[in-house]
Amino acid sequence: MLNSFRQVVKNEGAGALATGFGPTFVGYFIQGAFKFGGYEFWKKTIIDKVGQEAAIENRIAIYMVASGIAEFIADIALCPLEATRIRLVSQPTFAKGLVSGFNRIRVEEGIARGFYSGFGPIVFKQVPYTVAKFVVFERATESIMKKLGGDHDTLSEKTLTGASGDGPVMVRLAGLARELGVRGLFLGLGPRLVMVGALTSLQFGIYGDLRRVFGAGEGVVIMKKAE
Repeated sequence: MLNSFRQVVKNEGAGALATGFGPTFVGYFIQGAFKFGGYEFWKKTIIDKVGQEAAIENRIAIYMVASGIAEFIADIALCPLEATRIRLVSQPTFAKGLVSGFNRIRVEEGIARGFYSGFGPIVFKQVPYTVAKFVVFERATESIMKKLGGDHDTLSEKTLTGASGDGPVMVRLAGLARELGVRGLFLGLGPRLVMVGALTSLQFGIYGDLRRVFGAGEGVVIMKKAE
């Protein structure tokens, strides 16, 4: 990863590290709003539908379904921005930034082919990841609350904050495996782990604070009664 940083700065200048920043920021800001907000909405909707007792017994399934639906919808919002980001990074002369790149793709390639040709890979990547991270977050929160001997209503805010190609997807994956080898499919894993780890920690810090500020406590009710 460090060698890659050095090569980019040496060959393209330090400014190249910020290529695609606009669509990355806007895209993941929008996606985060749909994902975290949608998760709370769908979780509450499911709880209201099945009832409190059934929700307690099936809370893991509720976490999975709510987060999966939320992420799928979030990916619909993310995909056009992600397509623009990828184009700006892979073709530095394509456009000057988010707005010009977005408009050029829309005009020259259309919405479906230009913005959503990569929707399948994004869904297959993001949905399992999001389901796993929300389930882990909720279960980790349960364990932490037990260890601390309280719940969201009794523990201090400071304590809670701290706790806090072308063709079908499989065809393209097979093609990449043939070209790069199976090991080649994992190129860039180091930078991805650093980025995702930092991003996920920050997301859940913000999410936890906002959930308390707006009183989104349905998940807490499940957790407290389950204990």
